[in-house]
Amino acid sequence: MAFGVMEVGSLSRVGHQRLHIVIGGHVDHGKSTIIGRLLADTNSLPEGKLEQVRATCERTAKPFEYAFLLDALKDEQAQGITIDAARVFFKTAKRDYIIIDAPGHIEFLRNMITGASRAEAALLVIDAKEGVQENSRRHGYMMSMLGIPRVAVLVNKMDLVGYDQAVFNRIESEYRGFLKNLEIQPSCFVPVSGREGDNIAHSTGAMPWYHGPTVLDTLDAFPAEPPPVDRPFRMPVQDVYKFTKQGDDRRIVAGTIETGTVRVGDEVVFYPSGKRTRVKTIEGFNRAMVTQAAAGEAAGFTLEEQIYVMRGEMAAIATELRPKVTTRLRASVFWLGKDPLVKKKDYVLKLGTARVTMRLEEIHRVIDASDLRTDDHKANIDRHEVAECTFKLNQAIAFDIATDLPVSSRFVIVDDYEIRGGGIIREALPDKQTWVRDRVLLRNSKWEPSAIPLERRAERYSQRPTLLLITGDQDSDRKSLARELESRLFDDGKVVYFLGIGNVLYGVDADIERKGENRQEHIRRLAEVANLMLDAGAILIVTAAQLTQEDLELIKTSVDPDRIETVWAGDQITTDISVDLHLSDQDLGSEGVDRIKSLMRDKGILFRPW
Repeated sequence: MAFGVMEVGSLSRVGHQRLHIVIGGHVDHGKSTIIGRLLADTNSLPEGKLEQVRATCERTAKPFEYAFLLDALKDEQAQGITIDAARVFFKTAKRDYIIIDAPGHIEFLRNMITGASRAEAALLVIDAKEGVQENSRRHGYMMSMLGIPRVAVLVNKMDLVGYDQAVFNRIESEYRGFLKNLEIQPSCFVPVSGREGDNIAHSTGAMPWYHGPTVLDTLDAFPAEPPPVDRPFRMPVQDVYKFTKQGDDRRIVAGTIETGTVRVGDEVVFYPSGKRTRVKTIEGFNRAMVTQAAAGEAAGFTLEEQIYVMRGEMAAIATELRPKVTTRLRASVFWLGKDPLVKKKDYVLKLGTARVTMRLEEIHRVIDASDLRTDDHKANIDRHEVAECTFKLNQAIAFDIATDLPVSSRFVIVDDYEIRGGGIIREALPDKQTWVRDRVLLRNSKWEPSAIPLERRAERYSQRPTLLLITGDQDSDRKSLARELESRLFDDGKVVYFLGIGNVLYGVDADIERKGENRQEHIRRLAEVANLMLDAGAILIVTAAQLTQEDLELIKTSVDPDRIETVWAGDQITTDISVDLHLSDQDLGSEGVDRIKSLMRDKGILFRPW
């Protein structure tokens, strides 16, 4: 585990640069010792902390180690002192530093890919006595995959090999060759001893054959990346806050800006929905009114028109590069789970604030990150392997390609509530809904929103607008179930409407022949009717036979997926559709209606206005 004092020294010095460094390497190669030494040699520790740890070591008859400084900070964390669990802060005369420790693959991926930490440079630590190990290579591969542009290698514990130049040269030659295959050109290799302090902050003369920079010289020589304020604007929507007291009717779209700048008056588009409006005000907690917000800021803004947006959408500016939107993507993945990543199993993909179910569709090639061997014929991805593969998502998300905007291309994969892997998106692939999605984006760009926000309709009707799809075999009695449900909800005072598929086929679709090749257009038009009904705040019940997962995904392209619930009526589910509730033939009467209403209450559709 890594620890760091949240406010060690002065990290708020006006005008000073700040550089984020990730430090990686094999277990016990001395990362903690180097971090402790950096804190001590730059006078970044709390006053008296070094002496306190030395005294504790003398009292317990333990030899002092700089790694103990991190343990001491951990102890203080339990006592309520402000500690950051992933980062270590220190400073030099030139600038401030934040070190992100990479104690293990999962912690590193969680911090790097989810955006909790961003690294502009990397230190890779190798034990001079043990040499290059598996994690040395794996961490190097992850630095490459995540696009960290600046890397330096520290060959630590040189005191244990008698400061032998030949040992250093051998490690440098081996590891430099490995990094070259990853297209990483390290800025330098530095022979160091974290324990003795050789070449950390000062050259001690222990290695007269070395004439290069110290670790601190190396860090200060790294050019700092300017904040990505000039890149296209991206802000994953964290939440939408509504205020009701004292006549305050603001709805604030909130999140952390990853790249770019947003200003009052900018036309913003939310993806994947494609809804757009203009920024009315930039909001902040307990601060003066501002007219713009930029990358790195946690910000919020109100909109000229009260459109409905959800957590997980990506805000962009209409005139700038738009993010990609699809359900299929090609990615580079680093897998960490004990069980392999396999096909025909559901996983959760998290990118920004979006969280969607996904499956592994195809493996293009697998790479062993420790030796770079490749396999083009593997059926799954094992632990510590890197793969290029295609994923299929259950609904579209917005993202960028790694070569365009790296931060909004990074994702993690969750299995059984734990992060099992992560990676970057290399390519957006077309899917079967592309033709519909393009129409929906155009529709939403021209949409005339009602003057009555959805929240007011929800409060008035005590319901959340929802499309309830009841499907099943041709012979199942879907319509009787739907009609009884409609009647019961109406008696409860709900705004509800039953729409049989025939109403659409012989009305809105009267100009289309009932042929198999027209099925998708029938489904698209049904979804557009549903979207209008939901915008009016209604609960819409639709019955249709034998709906498939492809049908459902097409409907989700036109209707917000969070507003759709699916029910299968009949003993056997005979298509590949994913349903929220399965009712047997015996449950298609009043008991079935009760179960559907229970589902709707559990999902917050009934009696829980937001």
